[in-house]
Amino acid sequence: MPQTPKIPPGPAFAPDSLVLNRKLPLWYQVSQSLRASILGRARDASARLPTEEQLAAHYGVSVLTMRQALKELETEGLISRHRRRGTFIEPRARRVSPVRLLGSIDAIVAQQSGERTTVLGHGPVAVPGDLTEYFPDCAEAVSYRRLRHDGDSDEPTNWAENVVRPEIAARLDVADLERWPMTKVLRDRVGVRIARITDTVEARLADPATAELLQVPLLSPILFYTGVTYDESGQVVDVAQIRYRGDRFSFSVTVEAHPRSGPPSCWN
Repeated sequence: MPQTPKIPPGPAFAPDSLVLNRKLPLWYQVSQSLRASILGRARDASARLPTEEQLAAHYGVSVLTMRQALKELETEGLISRHRRRGTFIEPRARRVSPVRLLGSIDAIVAQQSGERTTVLGHGPVAVPGDLTEYFPDCAEAVSYRRLRHDGDSDEPTNWAENVVRPEIAARLDVADLERWPMTKVLRDRVGVRIARITDTVEARLADPATAELLQVPLLSPILFYTGVTYDESGQVVDVAQIRYRGDRFSFSVTVEAHPRSGPPSCWN
């Protein structure tokens, strides 16, 4: 049996893995997965892609399917193909960080481990009007506001506000929020038994506070994320609202047929 070619760990760019859905066109799934990998690549990632055969083996598709997926990306202007030299990511292909909704808290915490966080402030607040449905028995909650920077620079990438039930907030150490996402703090430090988290992402325009914090023009596009965390009793313990820079993040969702261990969540 011939040996399956593998993507070399050295100079070639290594894309993310993909779980294929056989009910959808394979070339389209592969092109979108590779597109997300290219746009979310690290700054020091190689610009050279593996060969068609290596990519086909990586995704588990035929070379013909892989060729069709690459043609789509070439038409979009993300890659260029050169005979005898190979396929390369175009320098103008913007690097962005995908906001991924994955299958476990551990995966989300690991994904965000490189970010540097500054706590902007915290304290009791009246439950905001748009969140009263989540805290019907609370007139007051505790707000935590944090600004996140890229791990390699001082550029702000997003800012988050968490509204937490007061009895939960009383057991929370603010210093932990400079090290870990709120989800990890609630689960591992406070001991909340998280049952599920519902996630919503929508497009918005930067308000004055967001524009100043993220250093973007007023009314420029941002991604607005809301995550509602429920404990095992079905009670909401935390609502996170996060504003992501629109020029640094894309939106990518991974949906699997078999649930992973732990509740699905975006990080918050």
